[in-house]
Amino acid sequence: MTMIDVRVEIDGSRAGQALHEATEKLDSAGGDVFLGFSAMRRLDPRGLRALEDFASAADDKAVMVTLRGINVDIHEVLKLARLSSRFSIAN
Repeated sequence: MTMIDVRVEIDGSRAGQALHEATEKLDSAGGDVFLGFSAMRRLDPRGLRALEDFASAADDKAVMVTLRGINVDIHEVLKLARLSSRFSIAN
């Protein structure tokens, strides 16, 4: 089976929608999924919930997810929400 990496840029204005679209791509991901957060300054509650749902879907499909370009504030939110351990984080 061919391994396909999926790369998705998450924009702050449509984080929930982008994460929903990324969740749909998990079925075709045979490799890793990379979520780029460099365009995001903050993570609102709706985006946090979407990221939590995405993490659960990725866990169910045994897909490794790497978050790239997250800032310190978003990283702190992920730690407080106990989500940081569910992702690999690279900057």
